Amino acid sequence: MAALDPKYRRLRQELIGGVVALGIVFLIGTLWYRFVEQWTWLDAAYMTMSTLATVGFGEINPLGERGRLFTMVLIVMGLITIGYIVNRFTEALIQGYFQAGIRRRQEKRLIETLVEHYIVCGFGRTGRQVALEFQAEGIPFVLVDSDPEQIEKAKGLGYRVILGDATLDESLLAAKIDTAACIVAALTSDAENLYTVLSAKTLNPRIRAIARASTEEAVQKLQRAGADAVVSPYITGGRRLAAAALRPQVMDFVDGILTGTNSAFYMEEFLIDPKTCPCVGQTLSEARLRSQSGALVLAVRRADGTLIGGPTGDTVLMAGDLLICMGTPEQLRSLTQILLPIRSSSPLRLPKKQ
Repeated sequence: MAALDPKYRRLRQELIGGVVALGIVFLIGTLWYRFVEQWTWLDAAYMTMSTLATVGFGEINPLGERGRLFTMVLIVMGLITIGYIVNRFTEALIQGYFQAGIRRRQEKRLIETLVEHYIVCGFGRTGRQVALEFQAEGIPFVLVDSDPEQIEKAKGLGYRVILGDATLDESLLAAKIDTAACIVAALTSDAENLYTVLSAKTLNPRIRAIARASTEEAVQKLQRAGADAVVSPYITGGRRLAAAALRPQVMDFVDGILTGTNSAFYMEEFLIDPKTCPCVGQTLSEARLRSQSGALVLAVRRADGTLIGGPTGDTVLMAGDLLICMGTPEQLRSLTQILLPIRSSSPLRLPKKQ
């Protein structure tokens, strides 16, 4: 993971500090007996060890008044240091530090095995909704946030999380940016989203980057930075409010097929790959996609960007076409069986069985 929880980081630092302090006390005692009392190195180390351990062995060599005073001080120093270590160790056990370390290692190994996953940067209001939609559709994703409280909330929901700054390369590398399919920059600051998109595109030029923007100027800058899509909650929210006022039934229907939390119908995209798809060169009537699967082909986007809305049975399926389809989860699975294996620009996102 990119960083430890502050509580566990403090415990680790205190434990390490206690061990270092004990080592310094041991070194002081050994040097005293070696150079002041003129003992051998072995005798000096043995005397220091038995003194700190308070096992009650006798003196190896006779000690004068000065030596006995130092030994008394050494005993007190040892008791304080060892007591501190025991206290920190006990607190670590009670707080679950060692169990948390095991969980972190397991989570790290799990994240390292992810391929074609999604990365969500920021767990604010926008990022929380994105994660909810991804979870509803069974999309593997990793959440990155620098706020420990938000990370704890995300952990409570069962999300894979990384505590770290999404604008830094180390955090994105910890989230396996090199094997990810898409990154969603949903941080509260436009500048942070800009840095995140730049870092993501530098580390993985093939990744699809979606960014949140607060202003129209930020939209343009994020697009210039390489974002594949930029969404402004304020602009989009205003448009949806107007559409809900003017066409409420249409908006209810569109919301139902675009979100994955409570949907009866879903929309999905399929890329026609000439190497794997048996329907290349056929018309929609000849491919019989509707009759075999029940899914409806809403639109076809040609490789040159031309969009054909409401294609007819005479529309020919060509290599590189992107089919935008709608149907129930079962219908989309049936359509997948017809078009498989599919290699799309983004991983196929079939909804989970109801």
